Amino acid sequence: MDLKPLITLVAIINPLAIVPFFIHYTEGLSPQQRRQTIRTAAFAAFCVIAVCALLGLQILQFFNISLQSFQVGGGLLLLLSAMNMLNARPAEERPNNSTLEAGVEKAAMGNSIAVVPLTIPLLTGPAAMSTVVIYADQARTVWQHISLVGYGVVVALAVVICFSLADPIARVLGKTGINVMTRLMGLILAALAIEVMAGGLIKIFPILASPAIYP
Repeated sequence: MDLKPLITLVAIINPLAIVPFFIHYTEGLSPQQRRQTIRTAAFAAFCVIAVCALLGLQILQFFNISLQSFQVGGGLLLLLSAMNMLNARPAEERPNNSTLEAGVEKAAMGNSIAVVPLTIPLLTGPAAMSTVVIYADQARTVWQHISLVGYGVVVALAVVICFSLADPIARVLGKTGINVMTRLMGLILAALAIEVMAGGLIKIFPILASPAIYP
């Protein structure tokens, strides 16, 4: 079983890095509301991954976008996300983003902020979506597609565990510990991003795969 898609998804989503955001957005909520927020965020993250795995390629075909171009673009997006993480910022963080501000307003009004901004864009933003689509193209059997959807279940469970233990994690790791974990994930993600981009570039320019010819 190829665990590379799972490793890539976990590195991108990195629920540990989103724990401070979860604490911030759920401040003042009752324990029951917090549990509901956790369940909704985990389920929404699974749905995003499952839809991208099962329908992502069809969406690309509808817009007449080649997988090779999408792979290079997705790899570049992963690399930018990795650079964010190497600076100890979440892969999908958008500073001063109106989406996050809207999430704060929703929280103030008592509405659920599980989907926006926790799931989108903080957990499963464009980088995570493009990654799932790229690996969906590489799936050759039904079981490989099922495995990709299954990885969404694993990610959802990781979200549930990290958010349920948000307060103890924040106390034990502290800001420094979470930053270190984010940087480590970013380093792994950078290497995977280069590999994804290289695969797309080789498909677009086959000459890149030819062995070098020396006089």
